[in-house]
Amino acid sequence: MRNLAVTILRRIALLLAAGLIILCFSFLQSQIHAASSLPQVELNAENVGPRAIEELTSKTITRDYANAWKSMAEALDKNRPDLLDGYFTGFAKDKLAQLIAQQKQTGVHIHYDDRGHKLDALFYSPSGDAMQLRDRAQLGIEVLDGGKVIHNEQANMQYLVLMTPGADRWLVRDFVSTPEVKP
Repeated sequence: MRNLAVTILRRIALLLAAGLIILCFSFLQSQIHAASSLPQVELNAENVGPRAIEELTSKTITRDYANAWKSMAEALDKNRPDLLDGYFTGFAKDKLAQLIAQQKQTGVHIHYDDRGHKLDALFYSPSGDAMQLRDRAQLGIEVLDGGKVIHNEQANMQYLVLMTPGADRWLVRDFVSTPEVKP
C-alpha cells in the first residue's frame, strides 16, 4: 500500500514538473514572439549635427522608436489610449489620444501592418535633450468599420519626428506625416 502511494506521488510530481516546463516554454515563446514582432527600424546618423550620436544612444533610439510604433498600432487597433503612455508624450500623445477618441465615437478604427522604418537623424541637440528624425515608413493601412475593412492600402509614408529622452527611454514628443514618398 505504501509503495502504491509513493508511486502515485512520484507520478503526480512528474506531471507537475512536466506542466511547469511546458508553462515556462510557452511563456518564453510568447516573449520571443513579442520581441520579434517589433517593426524593423534602421537609423542613419551620418549627417546629424551639431552633435554626433553615441553608439548606445543609436541603439536605444531604434529600440524605443520600434516600441513606440508597436504601442501606437496596438492603441489604435484596440482603442486604448493608455497603451501610448510608455513611448509617447506631448503633442504626439495628445494627437493620438484625440484620434482614438474619434475612433471610439465613429466605430471606425485603423490597423497598421508595419513593414519597417528608415530613420535619418537630422538634428541632435548639443545638450542631448532632443533629436529630430525623418522616418521613411512602409505601411499597410486598413480602415475598419467594426470588423469590416472599408479601405486598404500599401503606403510609403514620411514622418518628421521629434524625440526627447525620458527617465529610461526616448519618447516620441511630436510627429508630422507627409504621404507617399519614394522608398
